[in-house]
Amino acid sequence: MALRKIVTKEDPVLRKISRKVEVFDKRLWDLLDDMKETLYKAEGAGLAAPQVGVLKRVVVIDVGDGYIELVNPEITEKSEEIQEEAEGCLSVPGEYGITRRPKWVIVKAQNREGKWVIYKGEDLKARCFCHELDHLDGTLYIDKVVRMLEPDEVE
Repeated sequence: MALRKIVTKEDPVLRKISRKVEVFDKRLWDLLDDMKETLYKAEGAGLAAPQVGVLKRVVVIDVGDGYIELVNPEITEKSEEIQEEAEGCLSVPGEYGITRRPKWVIVKAQNREGKWVIYKGEDLKARCFCHELDHLDGTLYIDKVVRMLEPDEVE
């Protein structure tokens, strides 16, 4: 495993659409392992492959209830109920804002072997799923922010 450099909002790679993963091989596994190590070192909740400069539909998440790998993820269902909470991003360091996200989502994805899996996320996990999947389509949370927070408003 190796740490990868997290790119910041100025990098144009973050605005591109990621490609579907077609081959589930050692290169993918190495990417997933590197992303996991990078996520934990950065003390984040989630990390998408474009954030480490790789345009593949790959996401890793850990909001404190277990590590999850998502390959070719898509949101298949979402609540009509909305949560309005603070978000930050490893690619937008030091900035936080309030976003509106579904209260819960269902995500269908493949695991590192290519097997289909389904996850339900509520509250923080739902926000994280939405946030990271947005990265795969070139969208940053700052594109969806309702209001940016001042430094003294951040907990």
